[in-house]
Amino acid sequence: MADQATRQFVAVLDFGAQYGQLIARRVRDLHVYSEIVPCDIAASELAAMGPAALILSGGPASVYAEDAPRVDPAIFDLGLPVLGFCYGHQIMAVTLGGEVAHAETGEYGPADLVRAGSSELLVSTPGEQTVWMSHRDSVSRVPEGFVVTAHTATCPVAAMECAERRLYATQFHPEVRHTAYGHRMLENFLFGICRLEPSWTMEGIIEQKVAEIRAQVGEDRVILGLSGGVDSSVVAALVHRAIGDQLTCVFVNHGMLRKGEPELVEQVFREQFNMPLVHVHAEERYAALLAGVTDPEEKRRRIGTEFWRVFFDEAQRLDGVRFMAQGTIYPDIIESGARKTGGKASTIKSHHNLIPFPEGVHFDLIEPLDHFFKDEVRELGVALGLPEAMVYRQPFPGPGLAIRIIGEVTPEKLEILRNADAIVREELDGYNQQLFEQTGDRNSEHSCWQYFAVLPDIRSVGVMGDERTYARPVILRAVESADAMTADWARLPYDVLARISGRIVGEVAGINRVVYDITPKPPATIEWE
Repeated sequence: MADQATRQFVAVLDFGAQYGQLIARRVRDLHVYSEIVPCDIAASELAAMGPAALILSGGPASVYAEDAPRVDPAIFDLGLPVLGFCYGHQIMAVTLGGEVAHAETGEYGPADLVRAGSSELLVSTPGEQTVWMSHRDSVSRVPEGFVVTAHTATCPVAAMECAERRLYATQFHPEVRHTAYGHRMLENFLFGICRLEPSWTMEGIIEQKVAEIRAQVGEDRVILGLSGGVDSSVVAALVHRAIGDQLTCVFVNHGMLRKGEPELVEQVFREQFNMPLVHVHAEERYAALLAGVTDPEEKRRRIGTEFWRVFFDEAQRLDGVRFMAQGTIYPDIIESGARKTGGKASTIKSHHNLIPFPEGVHFDLIEPLDHFFKDEVRELGVALGLPEAMVYRQPFPGPGLAIRIIGEVTPEKLEILRNADAIVREELDGYNQQLFEQTGDRNSEHSCWQYFAVLPDIRSVGVMGDERTYARPVILRAVESADAMTADWARLPYDVLARISGRIVGEVAGINRVVYDITPKPPATIEWE
């Protein structure tokens, strides 16, 4: 087994939990590296990875169901500290000889936890506290050597531990914010029980990644498709720090970017970082490709196919390129490896095989962000010196403004939408900044996660300057979300809405009406097409 002191990482065994990624994030928030692995990983394979500790996630199944996720019992004999939550608590119990029963009353949401005796996991937390439950089954008999350390009114074994073997488990979820002292429990486990050090910092990460990239690339050259988005921009900055001018960035400008974005890419990468940058002006090529196309999926298909055609045309003009860098991030890998049935993750594989390499063309891949979550990528970008306007850029679809124009994409519509969208972003950037200054939290519950303008394929009657107009409306879309899986419309102050409407109608020719989309996701999607 690898030296735990040098590895300093926690493996999270995923049993299909809705909070699986959140557990890994909470550990990383405490500056300890974590990785998500399949729950059915063999103990020998897990040991070869060299983790310093294990966390068993929750999951939706019953431990007694025929297809319930199992765990290799030998993982409990590796000598590693183990912490189980919810299903992880129950699977630990039954695997080690305890019992789980189906309770008459389930617990869902906040519950009052009462401690029972001393506990290494619960040390420095109150005798009575609020925790977050989500279960009906519960442990009815603990395994030999375990003691009960907490209970609730309906859950007699809300927490248990065997300190001698360093095995700990809770029926509740310490990783969610609703568990009042969950953060302290994770600190107790990582630093008190496991004796880990909070050493996973951005400076150390950059140093490690630079060394890895240099070792992988050697004297060869690397190409990167640069979109100006967060992921590709951070990859560009990181790879360039490692190998300098051995990296060439190809920026395919399809003409459907937001106002000022091509200029920002040029300014940051060509001027600030002095990178070799090929700016491909493909605006006319895409305009011809999209002429007369109204179906949104056909727009996406044509834009995506043409991007790779343009990119590989440029790549083949460069000599000696062996590697292609891209911005795959950790959720991409986790989601592409997750089974939709069975309540567990299969062997995790990247989705990079979807790259449509032309016949006779191939590049080895460099994916330095493939174990980073989105907000970690942003932190990395700041540490690498990228401007905040790029690092905190909102999610933006690859087809760009083409799928925010309902119907055919024309130069006139692009100009209208680009100008309207710039006003929306300017005003709501300012609104979010005010909230940040007030709260110190960029993810305040009242801040907007994504906001943009949509141009529908209709006109409406209006009155401007005592004259009748027959012009286009603009739809404002602003949502609050944590992960884009679900979203709610942002309750923007009326004065902010009034200022956006007044500016768009007053400053953007061809617009005489602004409407606000107040539909959550589901039933709607965040984007219109």
